[in-house]
Amino acid sequence: MTHPIPKLRTRKPTGVIPWPIILIEGDEKAGKSHRAASFTGSELTGQAYWLELGEDTADEYANVPGADYLLIEHNGSYRDILGQIEAVHAEAKRAAAAKEKPVVLVIDSVSMLWRMLVNWTNERARRSRSGQKVLRQDPDAEVKPSMNLWNDAAERWAKVMYLVRTMPGIVVLLARGKEVAAVDGNGDPIPRTKDWRVEAHKSLAFDATVWVRLRRDEQPQIIGARSLKFEVPRSGAPKTLPDFSIEKLVFELMGCSIHNQPKAAPELTGDLAQLWLPKVHKAAEQGVDGLKKLWRVVEADEDLSRDEVHVVRAAIERRAAELKNPKKFSDPTSDDVARLRTAAADQQNEDSEAKSDFDELPHDDEFAAA
Repeated sequence: MTHPIPKLRTRKPTGVIPWPIILIEGDEKAGKSHRAASFTGSELTGQAYWLELGEDTADEYANVPGADYLLIEHNGSYRDILGQIEAVHAEAKRAAAAKEKPVVLVIDSVSMLWRMLVNWTNERARRSRSGQKVLRQDPDAEVKPSMNLWNDAAERWAKVMYLVRTMPGIVVLLARGKEVAAVDGNGDPIPRTKDWRVEAHKSLAFDATVWVRLRRDEQPQIIGARSLKFEVPRSGAPKTLPDFSIEKLVFELMGCSIHNQPKAAPELTGDLAQLWLPKVHKAAEQGVDGLKKLWRVVEADEDLSRDEVHVVRAAIERRAAELKNPKKFSDPTSDDVARLRTAAADQQNEDSEAKSDFDELPHDDEFAAA
């Protein structure tokens, strides 16, 4: 069967400069948090949010002249931290749609976020069967995490950075940077040679729009920037800014304007079912009645393919079953799309009616009659 060729959709580029992701890294006590706090009270920006990770300055830095931000509360877990960033992302989308001034998010610091994931990875390696075997023989032995564990940590980092990259507002990422001994290809130190390292995942520089370095004994430097308004040499000395401020960087050097809102980039997703899974969890907060309402909405969505409808319906059934018998599931917060696809594939065919294994949720014909 030949599928119809989709209609090409295009538009003229607007030329509007998007809100930047600003990486500020450098020495300890070099003024990274102080400059970020000063920026939060800019008259050119909207509500500012401060996400403190492993630092302890956010309450005190509210006294910095010009500072005006709300401190985000979290319980320290990755899940809660990710959820709070998602909440800021949603608020930034609302503000952008309403043509309000851009939301500002400060994360202090992404170095501690990555350190948390590194510690999590090392602990998982020590808890593994092979790790336990090594430690029984030598409690002080080094246990190196396997590649799949590092991939899990990188995936968690990527989820945070995806929200950062698609944030329709200004994001300031603070990180620790320091001078380290340079090493050769074999990992051996190179005598009398120094290198610089930012304490974070190696992809951080790619995610940032502008990369700023602060050192106690030097002028602020722009290491790199993705901008047509000003140029940073690809080789040689970085661009120095003696009178650096984040406000000047964003609204003067980069040319961003509150009068020209950038167009929000669409969220990338493997299929439309992925976008519905958070809605399933949200509907579950209203109990089975909330899931019933969502079931009807899913059936009426003409953009979903039948396969995607089956995936979402399987998620709704699973959540309703958890509400009926929470102890039946070891991980009631999981939304593994692959597992849901497996459940959906067990149906006899695309047009068959879903069969429920619990009483509270109606079948397709009951929904149709509702």
